[in-house]
Amino acid sequence: MTEAAPFPVLLHQDHDLVAVAKPPGEPVIPARGEPVSACLQKRLEHALGRRLFVVHRIDRDASGVVVFALNPDAHRAASLAFEHRQVTKTYVAFVAGSLDPSHGRIETPLHGARKGKTRPARPGEPGAQPATTEYATRRRWSLGEATLSLVEAHPVTGRHHQIRVHLRSAGAPILFDPLYSRGLLPEALDAAPCDRLALHARRIDLPAPRGGGRVVVEAPLAPDLAALSEWLDANGQGHTVGA
Repeated sequence: MTEAAPFPVLLHQDHDLVAVAKPPGEPVIPARGEPVSACLQKRLEHALGRRLFVVHRIDRDASGVVVFALNPDAHRAASLAFEHRQVTKTYVAFVAGSLDPSHGRIETPLHGARKGKTRPARPGEPGAQPATTEYATRRRWSLGEATLSLVEAHPVTGRHHQIRVHLRSAGAPILFDPLYSRGLLPEALDAAPCDRLALHARRIDLPAPRGGGRVVVEAPLAPDLAALSEWLDANGQGHTVGA
């Protein structure tokens, strides 16, 4: 991403918070070895002419809703809401394979790994972090001999790469994940109109910083993922999975 990149879609703004739809490939905060200006936070600060406080982050290669605070009090309130698990986040992911059962919880503890990755922890391993992801399969496709699914994920905890590692550990790696799905994707996807991590932060629901309600923000599916969904419907046999 550069300063010439399209301005992220503004989804919400009030006296305390601003939310945008982050495009894929752009880090939320400055990345090591890259210009400080080439991140979502700094581009938005330049465009809005004011300081932004980072409330949370999503993976660089993911798309979707990201919220910033506009003042220290709002930042403190939002940070406490995350710490006390008063925030609900909804992601959608296109995955290889099929989860069984189609709805459920993944509670595999996680552990840091080399090169910035995360892995499932071994039983009783020191340093293991509890992690919980609730999920629901929303759609499934047969593409040749391959099965692909659209999964809605709700991370209860917020570990590094949690959704990516949990889905991979459950036998359903996210499509085009450069870290966790290499060598696991069907050749039929070579013609798909998307080649980046197929993960999208669709919705966030958090307490209003000044009380008196909640702030709910949704980000439409990114264009490349919408194109992927249409391509799967056109080239595979798809059906909606019931609740």
